[in-house]
Amino acid sequence: MKKCWLFALVAFSALGAGACADESSDEGMVARVAGYDLTVDDLAELLVDEEQIPADRGLLERVADLWVDYVLLGAATARDSTFADIDFEPLVRRQLEQVMIFQLRDSVIQADTVISDADLRALFEAEDGAMEIRARHILLGIPAGATVSDRQAVITRMEQIKAQIDAGADFQAAAQSFSQDGGTAPRGGDLGFFGLGDMFPEFEAAVVALEPGEVSDPVMTQVGVHLIQLVEKRLQGFEEVAEGLRARVQTRRFLQAESTYVASVEERAAPEVQSGAVDIVRELASDPGAQMSARAARRALMTYTDGSLSITDVREILKAQTPGFLVQVAEGEDDEIERFLQGLVQRKLLTAEATAAGFGPSQERVDSLVSDARAQLRAASSALGILNPDRAPGEDLEPALERAVLEALERIVAGGVEVVELGPIAYQLREGQSPVVSSEGIGQSVLLIGQRRANRSASILEDAADGTQAPDSIGG
Repeated sequence: MKKCWLFALVAFSALGAGACADESSDEGMVARVAGYDLTVDDLAELLVDEEQIPADRGLLERVADLWVDYVLLGAATARDSTFADIDFEPLVRRQLEQVMIFQLRDSVIQADTVISDADLRALFEAEDGAMEIRARHILLGIPAGATVSDRQAVITRMEQIKAQIDAGADFQAAAQSFSQDGGTAPRGGDLGFFGLGDMFPEFEAAVVALEPGEVSDPVMTQVGVHLIQLVEKRLQGFEEVAEGLRARVQTRRFLQAESTYVASVEERAAPEVQSGAVDIVRELASDPGAQMSARAARRALMTYTDGSLSITDVREILKAQTPGFLVQVAEGEDDEIERFLQGLVQRKLLTAEATAAGFGPSQERVDSLVSDARAQLRAASSALGILNPDRAPGEDLEPALERAVLEALERIVAGGVEVVELGPIAYQLREGQSPVVSSEGIGQSVLLIGQRRANRSASILEDAADGTQAPDSIGG
């Protein structure tokens, strides 16, 4: 459970670290917001007993970042537990845009999905789609915001695991010990049978090249690094796969029709990337919450017939993304960033088409979703224990809230509860607050955790539980 929590925290935390403090930061301070401080000692105490969690700078920054979010949530809850002062409507409308696009798609796209049995059998004979593969895998996740060296460290760790297997270690036992895929690790990494096209392309290419019993080299996909062992390949008869094959062909034809429609919309709009847009997007991804003038925020990054994609548009989208995605954008190639911008313009164009076709949501629907969002945020406060923090007689709210936030993080670190993600709401909570996460304080915490763990020694009872005997003397 704790390993699963670690992966979830690193991979899915909804917000990057706050502004870094400079070297003049207060000694012993890790994070500060709204008059609250997270100290080096506080952070060390949270993690020192969880020795399976490494004292990693990136992880500690994520914990400090959650602390900032939870303190601000607690303060907002104390001001008004209905959150009437938070503007949820823009976030709700962005969620509804996707529903509108789906409704538009279903109304305008007509694809020929009628397939005769004879045509289906001909496709079956022409394709290798009847192959099924059974494999096992070991997964090591890539931390969100990982640097190139961080990624290489994960690959190196997987190479070490593979070396153990090559030397005779059992793959299933290794998967149970090391894999961060909580769904398959207890089963020795067994993925069961799957068809071609069901897995990531990189994963599929690696497993198809294997013979039964063989183990791949480390394989990188968007969810992490895999080590794959092929168990079995088998072919199925036409009757066994006909239903699934028919569904895949129908889906393929529908997607082709959808692609044709979208291309026609884009062709009419003639979108164009503006000079300097790629570099601006990289800067935005590095700090989506950075302050800027109204004039700068209105600058167009892409233009198209009757409209444009502004810095504000892109910024609001980036605020809702994971740290890992932001790093990918900030470090992306020029053509990758241009495709990202083109995707955002495509969404705007399709939303406009959906609105013109009458698929826009009613205000009543928006208000209902806003009400739901407020209820969910209140539920998040309750789950964290900061809705009504315990207070000693006569105690002010501030120390009680500070204590409640640390207790919530302690439960998360210990694996007792899941991380409560605030997503884009966190940026609104931070608006005007200028939270600070001190790089110096993070470094001090890493050292303090390491020192405290190193200074511990196992007791005689712990040694006995491990099946070892305590030495008679220090030199023994």
